[in-house]
Amino acid sequence: MALRAPPKYGTTMLPPDTFKDDVVFITGGGTGIGKAIASEFARCGASISIASRDETHRLAGVEAMEKIGVRATHTFVDVREPESIEAAFDFTENALGPVTILINNAAGNFEVPAEKMSPNAWRSVIDIVLNGTFFCSREFGQRRLSAAVGGAILNIGATYSWTGGPGTSHSAAAKAGVTNLTQSLAVEWAPDDIRVNCLVPGYFPLPDRSEGGWVTPEGKAALRRASTIPAQRIGEGQELGWAATYMCSPYAAYLTGHSLVLDGANWLRRNLRMPEFEPVRDVYDAARAATKKD
Repeated sequence: MALRAPPKYGTTMLPPDTFKDDVVFITGGGTGIGKAIASEFARCGASISIASRDETHRLAGVEAMEKIGVRATHTFVDVREPESIEAAFDFTENALGPVTILINNAAGNFEVPAEKMSPNAWRSVIDIVLNGTFFCSREFGQRRLSAAVGGAILNIGATYSWTGGPGTSHSAAAKAGVTNLTQSLAVEWAPDDIRVNCLVPGYFPLPDRSEGGWVTPEGKAALRRASTIPAQRIGEGQELGWAATYMCSPYAAYLTGHSLVLDGANWLRRNLRMPEFEPVRDVYDAARAATKKD
C-alpha cells in the first residue's frame, strides 16, 4: 500500500481562468521544480515570465508554456544583483504587464563537508538562495506598494531549514533565512494585501532536475526508492504545481506567513528505529573515490 497517486499530469485543480489577469515572474522557471510550478499557473490562465541566467533553460521554459497556450516571455536575471532584477521586472512589465505573483525558485546547492567549504562556496549559495530571495521580494514589494495593489509571493524552502543539513550547511542556513524572511515579510505586507508563503518540497526526481554532485551511485539509487519514504512513492511535479497555485490563488486569501511541506511525511520519520549513521565526510570521500575509479 502507499498514499494514492495524484490525478494525471495536465489535470487542473483550480478553475482554468483563476489567473487570467495575472503575470507570474518565476526565477529558475525553465527546468525542474520551477517549470512544474510554472506549468500549473499556465494551465490556470496566467502569463508567465521565465527568469534565469541560462538562456537554454529560459527557452525550454517558454516553449513549455506556449505549448499550454498562454503568453510567455523570458528574461535574463542574476538574482544576486538588484540592478539585474530591476531590469528583468521592467522587461516583463513591458512584455506582459505588471508582475502580480512572484515565485522565488532560483537556488544553488552542492554537497561539501563544512571544513572543506571555501568562503566563496559559502557566499555563492547564500547570495543566490537568501539574498536573491530578498532582492526579488523587495523589487516586487516596492512595485506593488507604489501601485497600491496587492499580490502574492511564494518562496521555495527546504525541510533542513528546521533540522540542519549536514553536507549542505550553506544551503541549510540560507533556507532557514528564507523561512524566517517569509514570516517577516508576511507580517509587514499583510496590511497592503501582499501575501508571502513558502512551499517546501520533498523528493521530486523530475527529468531535468539535478540530484547533486557527490552522492554515491548507491545513495542516488536509494533516493529514488519509494520504500525510503513513508508515503511509499515519490512526488510528481504536478503536485507541487497544484500546491503553489492554491497558495497564490484568491482561494487562499487568508493564508500568509505559512510554510507548506509537501514530502509524503518523509521529514517526520525519525524514530527509535533509525538507519545507521554515516558521517558526512565518509560519504564525501567514498563518492570522490568512486568518481576517480570511473
